[in-house]
Amino acid sequence: MTETPVQPRPAATLILLRETTTEPLQTLMVVRHEAIAFAGGAIVFPGGRVDDGDIALAEAVGDDALKIAAIRETFEESGILLAYEAATGNVVSKLTSKRIVDRYRAAVCAGQTTFGDMMRTENLIAATDRLIAFARWITPPARAKRFDTYFFVAAYNDDHDVDHDGAEVTEAVWISPSELVRAGHDGRYKVVFATRMNLQRLAMSASVPDALARARATPIVTVRPEALDTPSGRMIRIPAEAGYGGELFECNDPPSI
Repeated sequence: MTETPVQPRPAATLILLRETTTEPLQTLMVVRHEAIAFAGGAIVFPGGRVDDGDIALAEAVGDDALKIAAIRETFEESGILLAYEAATGNVVSKLTSKRIVDRYRAAVCAGQTTFGDMMRTENLIAATDRLIAFARWITPPARAKRFDTYFFVAAYNDDHDVDHDGAEVTEAVWISPSELVRAGHDGRYKVVFATRMNLQRLAMSASVPDALARARATPIVTVRPEALDTPSGRMIRIPAEAGYGGELFECNDPPSI
């Protein structure tokens, strides 16, 4: 008897991009704790599933729950808060951001308060207007845990400190996409298939403005990876029109993913 596939949970990921004096394109990545069941120990873009608080906040302010989830997860996992002061419309300052991280992040991560309550108390507005749709990936039906993940990309010009949470995330790092692809190939980081493909797509861009322009110009084609056994070994097929420069790619996911 064929088992009914698990329904994928809505999830959101934020690809933050910045330019430095030495590199024209870096992205923020976090390393998941080894004990996490799904992709434990892997380096990923900040993100996670959409929760009820994201939906409630989105309904209250007329915003997009997926984008709010991406911003919330980035705040929880890296300490970076993409938000505006409601009273002035200004981007939250580094000093204010540090105060909010110190006061709220542990409680938000622990479920003792919600991201929405924090935003209301501090009179802040999530900077969802800075997020550009980048991709949508749905975990294959055979997997025990499935996610319908929307990827967003945004430029990051602020200087807020990056600080991993020490629980779900054990490291936060800015790195060029091409360097991380090489590091994954060399075994310095665990880079799962979906992350590798999105890094390779980012690496096609020469700069942050180029990456954002490409994201705006590329239609979102839902990717449902399909595993295939070929004479060359295990391969993954994705839609050629999704913007990844091909259709068949080598599989690199460990069995636990």
